[in-house]
Amino acid sequence: MTATATSVDQPEQLGPQDRPASRGARLVRRFGPAVVAALSGVLLYVSFPPRTLWWLALPAFAVFGWCLRGRTWKAGLRLGYLFGLGFLLPLLVWTGVEVGPGPWLALVVIEAVFVALVGAGVAAVSKLPGWPVWAAALWTLGEAARARVPFEGFPWGKIAFGQADGIFLPLAAVGGTPVLGFAVVLCGFGLYEIVRQVMEIRRTRAVRRGAAAAALLSFALPVVGAFAARPLVSDTAEDGTATVAVIQGNVPRAGLDFNSQRRAVLDYHARETERLAAQVKAGKVPQPDFVLWPENSSDIDPFSNPDAHDVIEAAVKAIGAPVSVGGVVEKNGKLYNEQILWDPDKGPGDTYDKRQIQPFGEYLPLRSLIGAINEDWTSMVRQNFSRGSEPGVFTMAGTKVGLATCYEAAFDWAVRDTVTDGAQMISVPSNNATFDRSEMTYQQLAMSRVRAVEHSRTVTVPVTSGVSAVIMPDGKITQRTGMFVADSLVQEVPLRSSETPATRLGVLPEALLVLVAVGGLGWAVTAGVRARRAGDV
Repeated sequence: MTATATSVDQPEQLGPQDRPASRGARLVRRFGPAVVAALSGVLLYVSFPPRTLWWLALPAFAVFGWCLRGRTWKAGLRLGYLFGLGFLLPLLVWTGVEVGPGPWLALVVIEAVFVALVGAGVAAVSKLPGWPVWAAALWTLGEAARARVPFEGFPWGKIAFGQADGIFLPLAAVGGTPVLGFAVVLCGFGLYEIVRQVMEIRRTRAVRRGAAAAALLSFALPVVGAFAARPLVSDTAEDGTATVAVIQGNVPRAGLDFNSQRRAVLDYHARETERLAAQVKAGKVPQPDFVLWPENSSDIDPFSNPDAHDVIEAAVKAIGAPVSVGGVVEKNGKLYNEQILWDPDKGPGDTYDKRQIQPFGEYLPLRSLIGAINEDWTSMVRQNFSRGSEPGVFTMAGTKVGLATCYEAAFDWAVRDTVTDGAQMISVPSNNATFDRSEMTYQQLAMSRVRAVEHSRTVTVPVTSGVSAVIMPDGKITQRTGMFVADSLVQEVPLRSSETPATRLGVLPEALLVLVAVGGLGWAVTAGVRARRAGDV
């Protein structure tokens, strides 16, 4: 009995799995996924320009997949929002360079909601067979929504725009930015699923062939597809060549107040054009067929200000070639951000009015509400710009040049319809002086590189303060300027007229991926309802 009593009185020996978790372990279990989700968003940001670490997008989405798989949709919503903040807060910091953190933080808070909704959807589909496909399609759905609402959308930060140096870039020619972005996200989620399957095999010593095959295909198919798409990428001239000059006149000072120096900016661009003309006359550089000035190179309306007209006229005659001039023009009491085709013999002719104007930069939505919050913000946009309605294609010395002004380069439709309207090359006149030396310039330059491959066109990027560049149809930069220097680039570039599948298909690939996403969500919801009903029986 003594022995029995002693054995009863002894404390039970607990195994490691039965012992109460330490406070630290509980904190890790509770907050670990949130911290990891935010850090994986930061990792995605690091994959974007000016860095060339495009491949980091794959582990970023792999870790994001680990955070979401098997979670409830509510948990997915929270983790998705943290991922969005980790990604967008550093990516969009340039939006507050001159106006302070308020607009930057407000933009990020709103844009991260789209990522949060994607996170909820990914959590919902994460238990379906082949879940990386449904999850990647959901990301495409989120980007499609973000590119359209609110205020006409804000596509900045599309996954495709971080892949200008990556192996997946040829897929832009297949289905544009939606297919390129889908492939990268699918590959990232597939990478996580491979790791998960390997760990599952080690734990159970059993192989689920279907699940393992789906994981491998999710990772491998985007890579194989990218290599298969390489023949679509070419810089061969189809319609001969053209010698193009890109002018970067520079601005007196960076920041918002560069607008108060409008005459100086115009003079700088005229001076740089005349300097180039002197080099041509001296035989140092070839005579350009046409010349491209940046957006806002003449913020003084040359149609109502004779002095501005005369300055531009003199520069155009000096170079002896048609010039596309970026001006701010008032017509019938309305302001337009306009490109003006200026001929050395005929003077100003065709014009293109920017169609996708920038909210809070070129027009102010919710003006009364914004003014109630901060009157200084309303003073920055005293008069709203009006929108153009027609695609811009100038015929310059026999070459059809498509125009997508600055912010428009982020929008698929705004670039595509210049090509379907006959453009043999594309120009993206821009003005980044407001954003100083921030990463914005390099992010936008990467967009233009993706557009070059997407439509198989040479793309020139004339910028007031840099970085200006010449980009071949294969996405390679052949010439570029520094920032905040006066410079010019002259190069013979290939002209092309064939259309890539992406150009021909337009919005169709994106629409199909959106349908896949909706189908996956429908399947997940239906499966969840059935499971709950079965549990109630």
